[in-house]
Amino acid sequence: MDIEDSFQTHRPRLFALAYRLLGSRADAEDVVQDAWLRWHQADRAAIRDPEAWLVTAATRLGIDRLRAVRARRERYPGPWLPEPVRIEQDEAANAAPDDGRADPGADPVGAAERAEQVSLAFLAVLERLGPEERAAFLLREVFDYEHARIAELLGRSEAACRQMVHRARERVAAARPRFEVAPHRHRRLLERFMDAASRGDRGALEALLREDARLVSDGGGKAVAAIRPLQGGERIARLFWAAYRRADPAIVWRIGRVNGEPAVLRYRGDVLAAVMVVVGDGERIAAIYTVANPDKLAVTPPHAGASW
Repeated sequence: MDIEDSFQTHRPRLFALAYRLLGSRADAEDVVQDAWLRWHQADRAAIRDPEAWLVTAATRLGIDRLRAVRARRERYPGPWLPEPVRIEQDEAANAAPDDGRADPGADPVGAAERAEQVSLAFLAVLERLGPEERAAFLLREVFDYEHARIAELLGRSEAACRQMVHRARERVAAARPRFEVAPHRHRRLLERFMDAASRGDRGALEALLREDARLVSDGGGKAVAAIRPLQGGERIARLFWAAYRRADPAIVWRIGRVNGEPAVLRYRGDVLAAVMVVVGDGERIAAIYTVANPDKLAVTPPHAGASW
C-alpha cells in the first residue's frame, strides 16, 4: 500500500476523532491535513503501526489546536456551540406523521449510539473538559482504546489516564441530561415542540418544558440569539412567544436531522436560518441547543467516507 492509500484508509477515523475533540469541521480538517503533512515527512520504514502513529499525531495536534482555539472561543459573542457536520431534511417526517415503526432494514440501536456520540448536545458538554481530559475521555468512551494505549498516546502514566477518564466521565454525567427514550417518542416530542414554537403557543411550550429547562443559542454575533444561556421553562416559553410576535413570515419550520439525530430546522426561503436540537425524556424538554450563526450552517459534507 502506497503512502497516499495508507493515509486515506485511516483518514475517516482521524476526522471522527478530531471533530469530536474540536467541535468544528474546519479545525478538524486542519488537524487531519497537518497529520497528513507529518505522515508525508516521516520515516515510514520506522513506523510499525500506521494507525497508531496517525492517531497519536492527530490526537496531539488536536490537543494543541484546542488549547489555541479556547482563547478565541472565550471572546466569542455569546455562547459557543459546536458546528454541525451534517444537516439533512427528513422528507419522510415532513410528508407524513411518524407511526413509530422502525425501518426493518435499519439498525436503530447502532444508529442511535452513533448519533449520540456526535450530537451537538454531547459535544457542547465536552466543552467543559480540558484538552487532555477531553482527548482521554473520547479515546476511552467513544473509540474504546485501553488505558495503557491512551497513556502511550498522551505521554502520561496509565494511572494518571485512568484518573483523567474517571474524572471526565463524572463531569460529563453531571452536566448531561440522560434519558432512555425510544426514537419515535423523541421525534414526537420534537414535532410537538415545533408545532408550539412555530405558532407562538406559550401555554403549550410551558407544558412541554421542564421547570429547570435550559436554552443555549449560538448566533455568533451574526444572528438573533440569547447572549447567555437561559434557564427555566417559563422564561424559555416567553422567549419563543416573543420571537413569534416578531417573526418573519417567510420562516418555515421543518423536521430534519443534525449530525444523525432528529432536529428542528428553520428556513428563511431556501436559506437555513437555524437548527434546534432538543434533549428530553419523551414527554418534556430538558434542554434546547440552537445554532443560528450562518457561518456554522453553511455545511458541506466531511471528507468522503468520514465516520463522523
